[in-house]
Amino acid sequence: MTVVPGDGTLASHAGERPAALGEPARPGPVLSSVFHLAPAPGGPALDGYGRPDNPTYRDLERALSALEAGSGDPVRTTTFASGMAAISAVLFGLLKAGDTVVIPSDGYYATRPLAADRLAAFGVTVREAPTLGPYPVEGAALVLLETPSNPGMDVCDLPAVCAAAHAAGALVAVDNTTATPLGQRPLDLGADLVVASDTKALAGHGDLLLGHVSTRDEQLAAKARQWRTWTGAIPGPFEAWLALRSLATLDVRLARQAANALAVAELLSARPEVREVRYPGRPGDPAHAVAARQMRRYGGVLSAVLPDAAFVERMLAASGLASAVTSFGDVRTGIDRRAQWGGDVVPDGFIRISCGIEDTADLIADLTAALDAASG
Repeated sequence: MTVVPGDGTLASHAGERPAALGEPARPGPVLSSVFHLAPAPGGPALDGYGRPDNPTYRDLERALSALEAGSGDPVRTTTFASGMAAISAVLFGLLKAGDTVVIPSDGYYATRPLAADRLAAFGVTVREAPTLGPYPVEGAALVLLETPSNPGMDVCDLPAVCAAAHAAGALVAVDNTTATPLGQRPLDLGADLVVASDTKALAGHGDLLLGHVSTRDEQLAAKARQWRTWTGAIPGPFEAWLALRSLATLDVRLARQAANALAVAELLSARPEVREVRYPGRPGDPAHAVAARQMRRYGGVLSAVLPDAAFVERMLAASGLASAVTSFGDVRTGIDRRAQWGGDVVPDGFIRISCGIEDTADLIADLTAALDAASG
């Protein structure tokens, strides 16, 4: 009988090399960019120049493939220097002049100008669609989804959108940064590719930049890897090693972050100063019904609308645990007022909260005091 490991077992052993006498239990990063090669052809396969491949990349890619696959068919993963490098590999590595792509109008803001400026310059037609649809898939070569959306926390029905896109002849790529593979497996829900910024919750310590693309399709995997080789969008071996080290705690980190996010969502929903709270894991949230069907856990990110920018500043100044950060997924709680960056159409007091792994009671007490102070 085949035993399917749980998330904690899968994460803590992902990418592990077979035990070997005299070898370290957890090998460190291989930092060389140039390797000595066999003096004559026909010898064993060896590592060559570090841009196409590196032993540390392979360790991380093997681990991420295990997480993306779960108990399903094998997955091939290519790591990149950042999440944007991974998205660029999907957009530029798969599309050609004359193609049409559909991208999120309410997803990660940097994707939109990249597509509108650079893809359009290369003859690709760009259509935008909100996460809740409708999706103009007719004639499209690729549909890029992001669910839950960043920063609005909307959720699209992945199986339904994937089925419609495939019927129209389009590939589907899903930005799974917010959920991570332990929260949602888009490949099992019909997607052709998964793209993610591992800078966020997957690596989870706020100390590196990284991204990846995963797929079960050999040709798509080859195109992603070819794009990385041609453009040099490779991760640093040390960053890859840090991410691999961090994966061992992914299950326990996500569990605490999700518990904290639900508690914070309940706190904010009861406060008169807060106009709107969005968290897919909260019963009653507009996205909860769809999220409950396709997500395995809901993550640590939520959004809320506070009175104005000044209120947010007072709240942050009064908090002892939450700090102003623009990334998310860290082990420490961060709050980002999105309107200050100009890329998202949100109210001035709109915030994205990334819950860390602090004790839930401590975080709630801290934010309650901060809200009281901000309210005067």
